[in-house]
Amino acid sequence: MQASQTPFSARELMPQEEMLEVTKRKSDMIIGLPKEISNGELRICLTPDSVNALTSNGHQVIIERNAGIHAGFEDTDYSEAGAFLTADREKIFSCPVVLKVSPPTLEEIDLLNPHSFIISALQLKMRKKTYFQKLAEKRVTAIAFEFIKDEHGDLPAVRALSEIAGTSSVLIASEILSSSKYGNGHMFGNTSGVPPTEVLILGAGTVGEFAARAALGLGANIKVFDSSLTKLRNLQSSLNHQVFTSTLQPKNLMKALKRCHVLIGAVRGMNRSPVLVTEEMVRGMKKGAVIIDVSIDMGGCVETSEVTSHQKPVFVKHDVIHYCVPNIPSRYAKTSSLSISNMFTPFLLEMGEKGGLENTLRFDMGLRNGLYFYHGVLTNKSVADWFDLSYRDPNLLIF
Repeated sequence: MQASQTPFSARELMPQEEMLEVTKRKSDMIIGLPKEISNGELRICLTPDSVNALTSNGHQVIIERNAGIHAGFEDTDYSEAGAFLTADREKIFSCPVVLKVSPPTLEEIDLLNPHSFIISALQLKMRKKTYFQKLAEKRVTAIAFEFIKDEHGDLPAVRALSEIAGTSSVLIASEILSSSKYGNGHMFGNTSGVPPTEVLILGAGTVGEFAARAALGLGANIKVFDSSLTKLRNLQSSLNHQVFTSTLQPKNLMKALKRCHVLIGAVRGMNRSPVLVTEEMVRGMKKGAVIIDVSIDMGGCVETSEVTSHQKPVFVKHDVIHYCVPNIPSRYAKTSSLSISNMFTPFLLEMGEKGGLENTLRFDMGLRNGLYFYHGVLTNKSVADWFDLSYRDPNLLIF
């Protein structure tokens, strides 16, 4: 159902007094960093070095104890960087700005103060309508960091995490192929006198590109399929290496599936990843072949894929090993945390220089692109369409 845009009242449409712009000076922010409690989430948004940069510029950072322990950062690392540590979660969530990796749970939203700012991932396809209703009740301003754009119009968070997901998909496939429990002792790559590993990659985006780089680096043969000729050309140019590429022609895809040792699914869709590999195609794959369905967070591009977890990451169907964990970068918590922190730190420092988050939203269209709630008002049309909610254009609310 098409979402409706909430009409403005007669009073709001009346001519208003002209407001002269007053340039705000540098603002010192108070940032709360809670420990992640979502299942399988081991990352943290800021490293000790990033905290040191923020505190050196006059900002306060309050961190929950042991928040960075799974990413390899001790509490002492943060305290020495100038952060204030506490075991009181209510104190963390009462900060004017709260920074998280995973979206806040309903219980965490209850802890937020009205009109506070929450910056986290949104993961739209995994949310429920009650999540947005809770945010509206709290009248908070919420920003999805995966939709924040940089000065070049790119999505730095998506790019960084896609690079990690692409590279790690090959490393995970290598582990599974050689494991005594699931694999058959196959070494990923190439060695003299032994045929190389055959890797089939579906999708020529960032995930596919970095999966290809990692596989080529280990000496594997790769084949990349995508519906876009432009993406395939860009991939060839980026790799600076001639590899097999093809559009999604069923005959070529079937032949590649029967020969491959590893299939990496890295295709995206508007609302769901398209299913490119049917159950019948999986039946025709080699016994002991490995499927790494990176697109499982959008439903998966393999018909036999089912969501798994970091605790139980694989299952076997039709003698083919499936790895379908939605949050692959969290497996490499330290690398992912460093990458996320590298994106957040300059944004936060710039916000302070521009007078705080509220004032930055007025002028920074890249940051505004990530906005989906503004003081309790839904401002994202995609969210509104998905959950049949009303919304308002943020450009008419922020001035």
